[in-house]
Amino acid sequence: MHLKKNILGCLFVIGCFFCKSQELSLETLTSYPFPSSLVTGGTGSKIGLAINEQGKRNIWVAEGPTFELRRLTNFLADDGQELSGLKISNDGRWVVYVKGGDHGAFDESEPRNPSSLPIKPKVEVWSIPFEGGNPICLGEGDYPVIAPDSKEVLFEQDGQLWTVPINGGQEAKPLFFARGKNGGAQFSPDGSKVVFVSDRDDHSLIGVFHDIKTPIQWLAPDFSRDLSPRWAPDGTAVVFVRTAAIGGASDSLTVQKARPWTIWRCDLDDGRSTKIWSSPHSLSGSVPTTDGGFNLHWADKERIVFLSYHDGWPHLYSISSAGGEASLLTPGNFMVEHVHLSADRKWLLFSANTGENNDDIDRRHLYRVSVSHSQMEALTKGTGIEAFPQLTGDGGHVVFVKSTEQLAPTPAVMPFQVNASVKLIGEKLIPQSLRDASLIKPKSVSWKSIDGKTVYGQLFEPKNKVKRHPAILFIHGGPQRQMLAGWHYGDYYANTYALNQYLVSKGFVVLAVNYRLGIGYGFEFHKPANAGRFGASEYQDIQSAGEWLAKRKDVDAQRIGVYGGSYGGYLTALALGKNADLFAAGVDIHGVHNYMERINLRATEPAPDLDLAMQLTKESSPVSWVDHWKSPTLIIHGDDDGNVDFHQSIDLIERLKRKSIHLETIMIPDETHHWMRYHNQLKVDRAVADFFEKTLIKTEK
Repeated sequence: MHLKKNILGCLFVIGCFFCKSQELSLETLTSYPFPSSLVTGGTGSKIGLAINEQGKRNIWVAEGPTFELRRLTNFLADDGQELSGLKISNDGRWVVYVKGGDHGAFDESEPRNPSSLPIKPKVEVWSIPFEGGNPICLGEGDYPVIAPDSKEVLFEQDGQLWTVPINGGQEAKPLFFARGKNGGAQFSPDGSKVVFVSDRDDHSLIGVFHDIKTPIQWLAPDFSRDLSPRWAPDGTAVVFVRTAAIGGASDSLTVQKARPWTIWRCDLDDGRSTKIWSSPHSLSGSVPTTDGGFNLHWADKERIVFLSYHDGWPHLYSISSAGGEASLLTPGNFMVEHVHLSADRKWLLFSANTGENNDDIDRRHLYRVSVSHSQMEALTKGTGIEAFPQLTGDGGHVVFVKSTEQLAPTPAVMPFQVNASVKLIGEKLIPQSLRDASLIKPKSVSWKSIDGKTVYGQLFEPKNKVKRHPAILFIHGGPQRQMLAGWHYGDYYANTYALNQYLVSKGFVVLAVNYRLGIGYGFEFHKPANAGRFGASEYQDIQSAGEWLAKRKDVDAQRIGVYGGSYGGYLTALALGKNADLFAAGVDIHGVHNYMERINLRATEPAPDLDLAMQLTKESSPVSWVDHWKSPTLIIHGDDDGNVDFHQSIDLIERLKRKSIHLETIMIPDETHHWMRYHNQLKVDRAVADFFEKTLIKTEK
């Protein structure tokens, strides 16, 4: 009998140990190696990318037919120094990249020092041989471009374009001088000329540099903002986008206005310019604000391809370089994203949220279409997520980033064929503990908002079934983002997906809400009236999401939390101020709290609706709702934030201190908006989870 009890006791201990060993940890969930800056180059099958392994960022390369990944650099510290701007030379011998900065901040080239190192950091352009060797610093600067002959690199520094040999054999020097902030450089196909954009604040020009003795050739200069120049394949002409200059009588702040744009062609020999396309003068015909913007390219067969939102969805169009009627290449109710023109200029590759499954609207799959014919072909399908397609220089393979609800984002490759098999080339870098982890498959859900509009989201349901779970509403930032039915292709949201998986493993029902202002559901959803600072109409979707959770039989309506970062932090703060009865606790991460500070009251000609704008801005600012605030709150912010002023959190905190609420704060010195250090990202994730466990689980009666 005693022996039987001892055996049962041992089995119980072993069983408990086994259960505990299977418990998900934040360290495991955030151990994924995140790929970015995926590029192809040359005429062969070489690829390059940056991979962030728990803060250790390095350049990796691979080459067909095996596409075995190989690490080129040896950066082994979690120092927060970003790697970006990758390029592979045409001869395949060199990889060029940028080290430093925060590419995602409003000032991307500003040096950042999230490790608080005593030596001032820099933003620098580097090169390294594809086959391996020592990295070579080419100079301080950003946005490198490699010459067609693979011998020279251009980059931007202090508003000018600089040139340097790719092997670092000489010091960098200015290519030329021109007023304004000059960037967006592109070599002509033969490498003899450089086209660039000269930004002069209220207007911008397209210039062509021929040589040091020839004056800059300005293409069709006008009182306008000219952008996105692209060379003809033979180098004899350039196409570009023209938008209105900044100026004119002050207009309404609270009413949406169309921002029309046109495409122009300019022939270099005689300077003759022709307008070849005009957008509709409508809200949906305005300047596109999805990934890649105009996505303008001069393609094969004298076709100009571009992206426009004017039929209600962001789609690709094709038009003759001589002008005429634009043809729609990608018809359907879905969005086009991550556009890539093949090296031979014959194909457009892109991701889109459409496919065989009804919930593919919450995924991305890869497609291709000819630059001259509307015959879309699906390259991938199923329940995965595929993004950032790139065709190898030899046209043989597509490389991209793939994920599922279980598989963290990883580089993958497939032959450039319909129904081809996919090879995961980065899976072996994912720690075994994460590969073995049993993750929740989020369900695509929808419901009606306060005003009857449809709202979307993904629901994470705990495996342990109890009568009433605490719940958490997650609000993404941007706001031009879309949370997906699996691991996200963006680094910030790959992290929040991991955090949501951790929260659901702790027994929370988690709902990631895709509110209006986000992408993926058409123009009317993306650009609603009375949104943001002038009415916050999107907040109806947040309130409705909380109410939708509260009505669920598996949710304890008295224990619903809310959290989000950036714009999600803004909406979290509104939720805690406007609906404290619905949201029992919240975590506000680097959110905007006082839009009144962002209205220009010193304009020489005030807007005609300035008083209305100020009233709406006040009502739309979380600081105006502090008197209604009562739920426990955690506020987190790094003080080198390049997207949201750190003062926004100081302002709210000082107001909340006057109230008798439970308030916690975490300030991270020298950190940015994007948690450049893994150490800080993990600290924030743990703080969010601990706060909700403390306020929504441990307080349960």
